[in-house]
Amino acid sequence: MTTTLEFPVLLRLIDERSSAFRAAVASAPGLDVQVPTCPEWTLFDLAQHIGEGRRSWAATVAAGPAPAKSSADGATDAPREREALSAWLAESTEQLVDALRNAGPDRGCWTWWAASQSPQTCGAVARHQLQQLAVHTYDAQLTAGAPQPLPTEVALDGVEEFLFTCVATTSAWPHKPTAFDFHATEGHSWRLTVDGDGARTTRVPAPGTTPAVPAGEAPVAPGVSVRGTAGELVLFVYDRIPADSLEVEGDTGLFDLLRAWEPEE
Repeated sequence: MTTTLEFPVLLRLIDERSSAFRAAVASAPGLDVQVPTCPEWTLFDLAQHIGEGRRSWAATVAAGPAPAKSSADGATDAPREREALSAWLAESTEQLVDALRNAGPDRGCWTWWAASQSPQTCGAVARHQLQQLAVHTYDAQLTAGAPQPLPTEVALDGVEEFLFTCVATTSAWPHKPTAFDFHATEGHSWRLTVDGDGARTTRVPAPGTTPAVPAGEAPVAPGVSVRGTAGELVLFVYDRIPADSLEVEGDTGLFDLLRAWEPEE
């Protein structure tokens, strides 16, 4: 199974995760219940975030390449009645998917990531939007008391998308150079290397192997490796589950350093 999803598949999965999110909201005991994985939010706050965020990104995608993020001018507020909220959420996702479909995967788009391994294109926006919906759907399901594993095809793409988009940087790592290995039990592995040149991720053929490095450079040995299902890895990197939920070898304190790092770019 490949870890990179085609654009039409991304759009389909965005719609599917949105439907799953709405189902979780509908089954929860109330909209004012606290979200365990986002304790500063109620379920209504989470739903509002999902709806407003998708409308904002729809406007940004529709604006084409631009120097700044666009706002969804005139957007309606999230209704507090549950059935109306579900319809508003569905409309929010429809706006995003329609904007992405009309733009296509290769058109440039403003993004908050610049010096990363993800391009500033509508395809990369779709890829990240899917992961945002997938993780927040888990949050909503957990709040409703029925958390479900992330779909495998979503999760496999999600590990790499997180590393390429949220971690990659050209800012120098302020500690001793090291590497983090991520192994999905479905058969895919990635190595995140951090050093004076920043942070970058490469695919690793299999656990115990070394990724290709430029001529004249020595590979950096992993300081820590983590193994679990792709879904568990995604939930771990997004701080939804602790490290002891997975198989970890090496210095777990490196994860604390990575999470505390704030690149200067």
